[in-house]
Amino acid sequence: MRKFTTFTGVAAPMPAQNIDTDKVIPARFLKTIERKGLGKHLFNDMRYNTDGTEKEGFILNQPAYRNAEVLVVGDNFGCGSSREHAPWALSDFGVKCLIGTDFADIFFNNSSKNGMLLIKLPKPIVDALMEDAKLGANARLTIDLEAQEITRPNGEVVKFEVDPFKRHSLLNGLDDIGLTFKNKEDITSYESKDGSSRPWMPSLAAE
Repeated sequence: MRKFTTFTGVAAPMPAQNIDTDKVIPARFLKTIERKGLGKHLFNDMRYNTDGTEKEGFILNQPAYRNAEVLVVGDNFGCGSSREHAPWALSDFGVKCLIGTDFADIFFNNSSKNGMLLIKLPKPIVDALMEDAKLGANARLTIDLEAQEITRPNGEVVKFEVDPFKRHSLLNGLDDIGLTFKNKEDITSYESKDGSSRPWMPSLAAE
């Protein structure tokens, strides 16, 4: 998993409430278990007409936001089914951070495990950042996870808090597998001792 430290990027405003995971990526695109290539289907039915042409009014089709790395979103983003393809599609498109008042729990956890930072802030602050995002590509946000700060285009700094465990994992690029492998030596040692005491059991260390 990629490390999340500090970056400055274009923020796109998506104020609609209750954008569910089927809007993030429709069910018909869930046939793959590959994480790459899903970005082209991100917000598919909101983004494209039935003939495959782009909808001019959709925010990510507008020139200023085609390379957006931050989404400032409305309430309850990521509700609906628990599909992990939703954060996969966002990440593959290039989104690194979502900012909103709240997120659906499963989507929130899936996103952090896939290297994306989700920031919860009070509505007045989210509204101010939404207005920043509406300024277009020249108005960028700087996200500093180490300092837990967002720097607005006007230079104002907004503080945020992230669960310490999620923060540690993102800063070090550790997903569940990476966290497990940090204890690889202890696991191998245990398997070796267990294999000696119970030779009839298969050893994971030997695999």
